[in-house]
Amino acid sequence: MAENEPCFTKPRYHGVSPALDDAYRLIEAAGIFYRGQLVGTAASVDPKAPAENYADCFVRDFFPVGLILLLENRADVVRSFLHLIMQLRGQQEELEGQQIAPGVMPASFRVQRNDRGEEEVLADFGDRAIGRVAPVDSMMWWSMLLYAYVQYTGDLDFAHSPEIQRMLRMILSLCLQSRFEVFPTLLVPDASFMIDRRMGVNGHPIEIQALFNATLRCASLLLPEQGSQWLVDLAQRRRNVLRSYVQQYYWLDMDALNRIYRFETEMLGVNIENLFNIHPESIPLWIQDWLPDGAGFFVGNLGPGRMDFRFFAQGNLLMLATGMATTAQAQALTSLIEQRWNDLLGRVPMKLVYPAVEGDEWRLITGSDPKNIPWSYHNGGNWPVMIWPLVAATIKAGRMDLAERAWQMVEPRLFADRWPEYYDGRLGRLVGRRANIGQVWSAAGLLLARYFLDEPSLLERLGFDEKLDEATESAEE
Repeated sequence: MAENEPCFTKPRYHGVSPALDDAYRLIEAAGIFYRGQLVGTAASVDPKAPAENYADCFVRDFFPVGLILLLENRADVVRSFLHLIMQLRGQQEELEGQQIAPGVMPASFRVQRNDRGEEEVLADFGDRAIGRVAPVDSMMWWSMLLYAYVQYTGDLDFAHSPEIQRMLRMILSLCLQSRFEVFPTLLVPDASFMIDRRMGVNGHPIEIQALFNATLRCASLLLPEQGSQWLVDLAQRRRNVLRSYVQQYYWLDMDALNRIYRFETEMLGVNIENLFNIHPESIPLWIQDWLPDGAGFFVGNLGPGRMDFRFFAQGNLLMLATGMATTAQAQALTSLIEQRWNDLLGRVPMKLVYPAVEGDEWRLITGSDPKNIPWSYHNGGNWPVMIWPLVAATIKAGRMDLAERAWQMVEPRLFADRWPEYYDGRLGRLVGRRANIGQVWSAAGLLLARYFLDEPSLLERLGFDEKLDEATESAEE
């Protein structure tokens, strides 16, 4: 494709509404080219963006854009993106005395010109990011996009190419390597995924576990005859155990809360109820009145002596969208969304975390982060990009009414406010005080949700095809 050639020739929703037209325009304006080929989109086109890396293409930000490009017959762009990200893994600097794990992928990249006027791609592995945390989720979003690309295009030749096969083996080997743990979940540091600032989610956050499950599924793309059968088998076994484990121990409804409230502690042995030595005194006061009967959700984090009772939207929605929850859990989670609509969605879908941490808890958990003040940014702010996993999740759960209600609420708002990155306040009525305008994944999230609403079968064609109880059945076998 020649440079500056439009990425959308005949977009499906052209002329349908001013908001959708503007969403296409924004994605078009954010295009990043390398050697004449469109290879990604900038995170934001806001000329007043507070940080220079908003001009980068972030792997997680590009995921909804990539799905839209697949649906608009621009699979060539997605393929170029996947190939480029894979090639950038060699740019990570090694620390003295420390070997970098193969398979780590950059958080973002940019195309710039060097002193000789030549184009070059510069990747960021977290070494330039605030907090200097490696982006664990980049390789997972890359793997999910690869899987969607193969499912939608049928291009197995690309997946079976030596470079892609080697990359998949690196990613899976990294995720499945032996650690000092007895849990099937993946251990990561705070700030290593979408919540990329300190928010007290170091350990085993639910979002990473949902992405981990989707990554393990990509083992099906490996060619067994190249000596990968052991890795395929290991990934499948780990996936079965992981999904059953998360369904059992991360799930919280009133029955589970009552059990936790009456837990005995300091229990030893194998067949014990309080497996993690959770002290009932650690249950926050807000949860018992907030959690309705017949509703439930997956807690934010779980580990020795610790259960994080906060609601994390991305992880919960991905649990449904990828078929990792049971049918009963999906119904209970969508019931929670419906009954706690003002708390979780307010005026803009959806709060990344609920509730916000405040007071001394805010100071201890966030390190007095001025960007994550209560009911702002990651700490209780509303993120428009959540509309696409919300729509995907509610469609999978058979609640098309909730999906359409959320989309109708957000469409005029985002267009009128010029596509903010996030909103502030308990109901999301304020444009985020440090939010970018022209945030590309806010526009892409709205567009992608519209595709799913009008043609739910696209979820299956893009790889979101597992039935909600499929994993439970395979684990029991």
